[in-house]
Amino acid sequence: MSKFTPTSWLAGVSALALLAACSPTGDDGEDIAPTSSAATTADVTAAATETAEAAETESDRLNDWFEQVFEDGLNRYPQFQTYLGRKTNYGSWNNNSPEFAEETFRIGQENLAYMQANFDFDALDENAQLSWRLFEYDAERNELSWRWRDHGYTFTPRSGPHMNTPTFLINNHRVDTLEDAEAYIQRLNGMGDYLDQAIANSRRSFELGVFTPLWTYAPMIETSQNIITGAPFDDSGEDSPLMADIRGKVEALELEPAETERLISEAEAALTTVVGPAYQRIIALFEEQAAQATEDDGIWKHPDGGEYYNHLLNGYTTMDLSAEEIHQLGVQEVARIHGEMREIMSEVGFEGSLQDFFDFMRTDEQFYYPNTDEGRDRYLSEATALIDTMRETLPQMFHTFPEADLVVRRVEAFREASAGKAFYQRPAPNGTRPGVYYANLRDMADMPTYQMEALAYHEGIPGHHMQLAIMQELENVPSFRRFGGYTAYTEVWGLYTEYLPLEYGFYSDPYSNFGRLAMELWRACRLVVDTGLHYHQWSREEAVQYLLENTPNPEGDSRNAIDRYIVYPGQATAYKVGMLEILRLRGMAEEALGDAYDIRDFHDVVLTQGAMPMAVLEERVIDYIETNLH
Repeated sequence: MSKFTPTSWLAGVSALALLAACSPTGDDGEDIAPTSSAATTADVTAAATETAEAAETESDRLNDWFEQVFEDGLNRYPQFQTYLGRKTNYGSWNNNSPEFAEETFRIGQENLAYMQANFDFDALDENAQLSWRLFEYDAERNELSWRWRDHGYTFTPRSGPHMNTPTFLINNHRVDTLEDAEAYIQRLNGMGDYLDQAIANSRRSFELGVFTPLWTYAPMIETSQNIITGAPFDDSGEDSPLMADIRGKVEALELEPAETERLISEAEAALTTVVGPAYQRIIALFEEQAAQATEDDGIWKHPDGGEYYNHLLNGYTTMDLSAEEIHQLGVQEVARIHGEMREIMSEVGFEGSLQDFFDFMRTDEQFYYPNTDEGRDRYLSEATALIDTMRETLPQMFHTFPEADLVVRRVEAFREASAGKAFYQRPAPNGTRPGVYYANLRDMADMPTYQMEALAYHEGIPGHHMQLAIMQELENVPSFRRFGGYTAYTEVWGLYTEYLPLEYGFYSDPYSNFGRLAMELWRACRLVVDTGLHYHQWSREEAVQYLLENTPNPEGDSRNAIDRYIVYPGQATAYKVGMLEILRLRGMAEEALGDAYDIRDFHDVVLTQGAMPMAVLEERVIDYIETNLH
């Protein structure tokens, strides 16, 4: 989890259910009795036109201001500029100093005060009012989060500057020109200062008593060592990840040989004199902290850890649920899904207990591809084919589609040992980079084929790619809404779209449907183990055993997942909590509208205004229902 996000200037979204936004805004029901029909009609028309123009003008003013705020904030973050496909400040890194974070926080609060003092909410159109509320929500949430700015982990085995910095260069820094290559080398030369800021942030948190468990340091050291293994750091015969990347990008430019040689020589110098020593300092930090770290896994051990955990739960779910309520919801959902799994056991004729069936699914060779390059290639090929087949059915589910392409890739070797099972990277808004579904194929025993279908739908289409690419491509909404987000909304959509294809004839293989249930079960178990770790003070091993006893996932998968929940407290609870909410809202719309209900319209309600807290989504669904009832 990041400490203070680079998008904190994007202040926007309200979790309150402000029902006024769902109320009719017109006066169609009023009976006007004019003394002179013609004159009064003209007067009313003129007044209505004047009112509409005033509302439009105020909305335009606010939207222009939102864009100014977004661009001003964006100018402060070179990496986010690169992520959006821009080549401004192309040789620079973000400023991660506490002074810069404090300045960013102050700017965000000043922006909120300016908006409230200089724009008239009642004069805005519906879309601009939603933007106001989202901006206000984010600013208020940032204010609540400021107290906890040093309570997040700077480095974890799954993320952090030691891992994200090379990943950023490899996946986001395009080299199309000589100047781009020089900017890449400039970034290599700036990595020392950038990583030193992260080291200082980690030390500050450690002094407060905030640090990851003892077991996390070995994998973090391994990942860091991987970055500086190979040429030009040693004579192993292969290039290190960054050397291989810059060499390949420079050679692809087909410059004069002397120019190519100069660039590669400068890159080697930057790597050996700046990057290598910086990573040695990071490794030394990890060794120093490991010597003092404890084996306690939950954030209950931190100063005010219980209060901080509640803050995280509220932020990730955008709902006001206690840790115990989430824990019990998880227990209930686990029991329900186990019942559906027993029905599939009966369908395939399996005799034995549910745990016996889990063991069968973990160990039978028919569900796993070989742990070879051929097995990995087959997995990627079939995952791509599943997504291609799904594309043909999308018009039955949706009116709106993304323009950006989607590709399936394997997680890079240097980070696969600590990366997650699967994840999605958004496309570049300017079309220079597609959306990417990353599959971690380090150990094929952790990627059973019976889960392949649901995983492809979640990370690809109709899952994250549909939601996030469409959001980035929205027109007539401020940029902060196109590029912001809420875990509850984003991951809820991913989990919901694992279930959605079932209604259209997918998961025809009962084992594949079992895989879908297994993934839903996984998210239900997350409610139990996340709160177990951080609220009930479970150990890492207790949480692992819960997953092994209650899910069919392999042991490696279970251990990897628990390691994730430990270092991202609360994040994993958003999925299942939100899925239940979106299904409740969909059911409410179906029941209220009857024959007038069209699932494609419902999906437009969910997708075509970007991410929002669950309470605001509920308002949009209520408004959709009321509009279609009349």
